[in-house]
Parts: sequence; C-alpha cells; structure tokens
Amino acid sequence: MFDVLKIAGRNLSRYRRRTLLTLLLIIIGMVAVLLFISVTGSFKSMMVGQITDSVLGHLEVHRKGYVASIDTLPMNLNMKPGAVAKVEELLKQDKSVETWSPRVKFGGMFSNFMETTSIRVNGVEPAREAATVPLLRGRMVEGEKEGALVEKGQIVIPVLLARGMKVKVGDTVVLVATNRDGSVNGKTFVIRSITEGISGPGGRDGYIHIDDARELLRLKDAEVSEIAIRLNDPTQLDRVTASLKQALGTTSGKPPGEAPGQMAGGPGNSDGKPALEVHTWADLSPFASLARMIDLMTVFIKVVLVSIVLVSVMNVMVMAVYERIREIGTIAAIGTRPSRILSLFLAEGLLLGAIGTVLGTLLSLAAIYGINLWQPHFAFGQQQDLVMAPTIGMGQVVTVALLVMGVAVLASLQPAWKASRLDPINALRHV
Repeated sequence: MFDVLKIAGRNLSRYRRRTLLTLLLIIIGMVAVLLFISVTGSFKSMMVGQITDSVLGHLEVHRKGYVASIDTLPMNLNMKPGAVAKVEELLKQDKSVETWSPRVKFGGMFSNFMETTSIRVNGVEPAREAATVPLLRGRMVEGEKEGALVEKGQIVIPVLLARGMKVKVGDTVVLVATNRDGSVNGKTFVIRSITEGISGPGGRDGYIHIDDARELLRLKDAEVSEIAIRLNDPTQLDRVTASLKQALGTTSGKPPGEAPGQMAGGPGNSDGKPALEVHTWADLSPFASLARMIDLMTVFIKVVLVSIVLVSVMNVMVMAVYERIREIGTIAAIGTRPSRILSLFLAEGLLLGAIGTVLGTLLSLAAIYGINLWQPHFAFGQQQDLVMAPTIGMGQVVTVALLVMGVAVLASLQPAWKASRLDPINALRHV
C-alpha cells in the first residue's frame, strides 16, 4: 500500500500546476465551509442562549390550549395547584433539570396617571426566575441590577414603555387588569428597573412579584400560567422533553372527589385526556425558524464543497488517464493487474483529498483563532457590542474532512475504472 501511495505522489508531482490548482480549490472550499460552520454555529448558539437564558428557559409546561391562545394570555387556562405540584414532583426527580420558575402571565393597562397603554405582565418568584433565566438581569439598562430581581410593590418595565410613557426608575405607575370573573382591579407600583428587548423595540413584557400578580388578579389559589424550566445541559433538551411528555401523558385522569366539569388537580382533565403540554424554546420562539435556516444554509454550503471537490478531482483524474494511456498500456502489458492500476489512480485521488483536507483544516483553524484574537463586534436588533467568537467542534471538523476525502476517492473511481479496463494493445497504439 505504501508503494502505491509513493507512486501516486510521484505521478501527481509530474503535473504540478494542475495538482496545485486542484489542491487550491479543495483548500478554499474547506476554509469556506469550516469558517461558515464556526461563525454561523456560534451566532446561532449565542442567540439561542440569549432567548433561553433571558426570556423563555429551555422548555415550558402549560395547560393544554394555552399556547394556542397565548396572544390573549387567557387566565381561564391557568394551571391549577394540583397540576403544578405534579409537574414540580417530576422535575425534582430528573437530575438533568437545574431549576424552574412558575409564572403568572396576564395582559393589563399601564398608566402614568396621564396616559395609558397596554403591557404584558409576568408575575414571578424573583429568586427562581433569576436562576431560570440568568441573563435577564443583564438586560437591565437602568435601575437596580443587584439584589432581588423585583420586590413586592415594584415593577420592571421594558424600555419601549419607559420611552413612550416618559417614565423613569423610581416613578409610581398603575397597573389595571381584568380578572377571570370580569371585575377590574388596579394597583400602584414603583419602577425598579428598565429592561431592553432582545431583537427589537417591540418587547412589551414587564415583571412584578408573583404575590402582587395574584393580588391584582384576585387569585385565591396558587395557580400559574406556565412553568419555565432550565436544564443543566441543553443537549439533553429532547430527552427531558420526551420524558416529561410521557410522564404527563400517562398520568391523566380526574382525581377522586373532583366535582364534574372542574379542571383536574393533576395533569389530566375530567375526560381522562392529558391536560398539560410541554413546549421547547423552539416551539415558542420565532427565532427557531432562523436557526433552521442557518442549518439549511450549512447543508447547502457542504453541498457546494462536495461539488467543488467532485468536479476538480474528477477533472484531474480524467486528464491524467487520457494523457497516460500509453503508460497504462505499458504497465498492463508487463503484467500489472487491473486491480493494481485501479488502486494507483484511486490513491492519487485519495492523496489530493487528504493533502487538501489537511491544509484546508490548518488554515481554517488558524483563521478561527485569528478571529477570536481580533474579537470583532456586531449588533443584533437592539443588542450592541456583541462579540463574534467562532468555535467549531472536533466532530464537525472530522465530518467535513472525511466528506472531502470520500468525495475525492469517489471522483477518482470512474477514471480509475476506465484506466484499469484499457486494452494493452489499443493503449500502446494510442497517439
């Protein structure tokens, strides 16, 4: 095998210009693909982290039908205390779950005593919310960032409302909300801090203490709208989601003593069907479409790389066979087996792929390292001074490398097969 590779290397060196041009194409393709994967992959991971760690959590549990009606934030689809207890019991048993945060969400009117506008309010337990979405505190552009996320009697408002209503930290405002029975109630709050949006100025979410939310809505039970969950390892998202769905789907049914027509205390409703749903961040965020588009673009650029390698290597090998017909006839006439001739040309394709892969990988890793040293900044939506820090896993590098080498050998197969099947007499007569 070593002798075959040695001869293949000598043959490639005979046509240096063509070999160098082919290697250059492979190297450029490798660098383009690996840089694209590292930059887009890091951007995707960063934005997913921003969404999961500052707003949604990795997954959420709702009562069935809540997400379908989430624009209206229906309070009649809140989770009852029995369902909440069942979910929390399941979460305690799963070691992949780091923490979770119950929320009461509702729509209300925000007033500065002169003007009124709408607001989406999240009633949260400050400590648990801060642990579930740790980047939320970092979105505070004004006000207190230390201590509790929000205390009773205080409110955190989005920058959109602060600018539009001309209010600032320390001002007193009023929240007015309609409860499930249709009665209206209001409560005054002091603005604790102002938070920025993630991708644009359209965010209208404010935060208050969960006890204030229940008082404002006159909720007698400790019901919640959703439970946001944070995992120790986000790669376990699919497994935890499937496990929760299975557990909640197999424990349906009305508990003993439940009055007919009432919502069951457990995760099932009165007709025995599951009453709770589990949604990942991708089910709840429009950014999931952009993430899928990035994945699709990654596949597309890999296809482009395959095409470059396939065409360039096949072109070299076809020309090599055509120019060396008399040589092939000579070695065939002295007794070289067709399989040996086949292996010689396949080895040339393998060497082209291997050398191009090694050089392309080294240049790509050097470029990624250089970008990390440079630390270019960019903006995304309202977020400024985000640092580009491309990274790439060894698995992705190995996958692309094997893909290139495999395609190089595949591109050599047809010319090599043709060379091994040449008739020695006709080959020797070739001019």
